[in-house]
Amino acid sequence: MKTTTKKIVMSALLAALTCVATMLIRLPSPLGGYINLGDAVVLVCAFLLPQGYMFMSAAVGSALADVFSGYIAYAPATFIIKGLMTVIAFGIYTVLSKKTKHLTAQIIGAATAEIWMTAGYLIFESFIYGFVPSLVNVPANAVQGVAGIVISIPLVKIFKKAKLF
Repeated sequence: MKTTTKKIVMSALLAALTCVATMLIRLPSPLGGYINLGDAVVLVCAFLLPQGYMFMSAAVGSALADVFSGYIAYAPATFIIKGLMTVIAFGIYTVLSKKTKHLTAQIIGAATAEIWMTAGYLIFESFIYGFVPSLVNVPANAVQGVAGIVISIPLVKIFKKAKLF
């Protein structure tokens, strides 16, 4: 990406796509939350946008989905959790891609970010519901994470091939 304007536009586009992907398909999880496809776009942000832009795009898009869906209490935690997912995925990818294949580095980075997401929501929900009751959402968040990885890998490849980023 060459110009700041293009970076901002692509970041805003991915923030909107993150919000829509999060809200489009929502499967209820045990504590009243929902499983969604937004993590796939969060990971796309991590692998395609510059560092500062990826955080804001994923964080704002995900938090807006919480606000629009009536989960306002989750929005601040979501902002931090999803933003840090991009930092984790990108950081691990950057380090590992020098030593291994890019796809392997991408998968490990994405998996680590999804582990963070699962742990982050467990920590946040522990303050609300208590630790033991919050454990019931771990499998649902793990399923969401796996879906995010499986969907994001081909999306990143398609976007790179199309030279959109």
